[in-house]
Amino acid sequence: MVWHVFLQGLELAYLPIIFLMAAQAIFNIRLHLFIWEAPEHAWLNHASTIYRHPQLSFTILLPARHEENVYGETIQRVYDLNYPRELLQIIAICREDDPGTIAEAQTKIDEFGHPNVQLLIFNDEPVNKPHGLNLALQVATGDMVTIFDAEDEPHPDILNVINTTVLNEHVEVVQSGVQLMNHNTRWFCFFNVLEYFFWFKSSMHFFARIGMTPLGGNTVFVRRETLEQLGGWDEHCLTEDADLGIRLCLAHTRLRIIYDDEFVTREETPPTLRQFIRQRTRWNQGFIQILLKGDWRRLDKMSQRLLACYILILPELQAFFALLVPVSLVMFFFVKLPIWFAMLTFLPLYCFIFSIFIDLAALYEFVRAHKRRWRWHEAIILILAFFPYQAILSLSAIRAVFRHLTGSSNWEKTVHMGLHRTEAV
Repeated sequence: MVWHVFLQGLELAYLPIIFLMAAQAIFNIRLHLFIWEAPEHAWLNHASTIYRHPQLSFTILLPARHEENVYGETIQRVYDLNYPRELLQIIAICREDDPGTIAEAQTKIDEFGHPNVQLLIFNDEPVNKPHGLNLALQVATGDMVTIFDAEDEPHPDILNVINTTVLNEHVEVVQSGVQLMNHNTRWFCFFNVLEYFFWFKSSMHFFARIGMTPLGGNTVFVRRETLEQLGGWDEHCLTEDADLGIRLCLAHTRLRIIYDDEFVTREETPPTLRQFIRQRTRWNQGFIQILLKGDWRRLDKMSQRLLACYILILPELQAFFALLVPVSLVMFFFVKLPIWFAMLTFLPLYCFIFSIFIDLAALYEFVRAHKRRWRWHEAIILILAFFPYQAILSLSAIRAVFRHLTGSSNWEKTVHMGLHRTEAV
């Protein structure tokens, strides 16, 4: 009798959960496809190729920690950008206990011999990226401040694009596209690359239209005065970029999103599954921090607050759905459902299948845009890896929740090996 009552209660609770899972999947599909909904949406990503005369000066921040393998080449690529050097200030940011990366930076700086290329070394707490950025902001002189990560490969004309966009459209912030490139080095890389593809190419335009835009970690260009008025970056947040985006929205800052395949900043996926889980855990935990911090609750419109809550609560949703897997198994083997109920339980599965087809189309567009060969065996890997990848995301979300509950908030650094600099075919 007790078992029967338990199963009935489980059946009643299961239906709203099914609808919740389906609604989340449908909304995620909407985010992925937003840029393709109408021709005018696609034009939002356009970057001008007719450049205005360089007027704005730029401070480029290059934070790095234990990046000896990639840092020197990144500094060189930034130094070689097609923009007047007298309008550039490049600040390499390292901590005192990282002699290898400091040596790489100093070698390049000595080679250039240019006074606008500087090395900032700090030795205080906290040991994280936003703290280094805030220290560099104190000595920044450019009209616009931007960040490139230690392994980044920016397009040579990116500063001309931003200079033209800011002058023509009178915006204070420009988020340009960031794209992981090594899509076929590991099985999970396919989805990791497509996440960036959808996020910067489509989802961020939806966020900007609503007026709630969590920014990406680099290739974000912000007016220095605006950044100083906001107090820089939150040094206690593991996703200081998303936090800054919400605070910029609260300040009603004029913002522009650009994702042009030609002008994206190229990056690499984490080299191992362990590194990927650690990186995703950090992002999820940072979103939890922003959620509990509560600045998003001061956004003007209900639509903005709901969107912010949805994005920030995704780690908990993913962890919750992962914990429901045993419940689903119980329902499958021990509960005899009415036909209509059983059919409804397949709603999330239908959404997942539709998502796989969308991912296949996106993979085809990605390889075509970056002049790579379409390979059917990679498409098969993408299909087979779909559910394992979802499991990894759920594991990362559970780990983020656990770390937050246990008070662990140290910065788990992602290793970079320059895999995106080996041309894929």
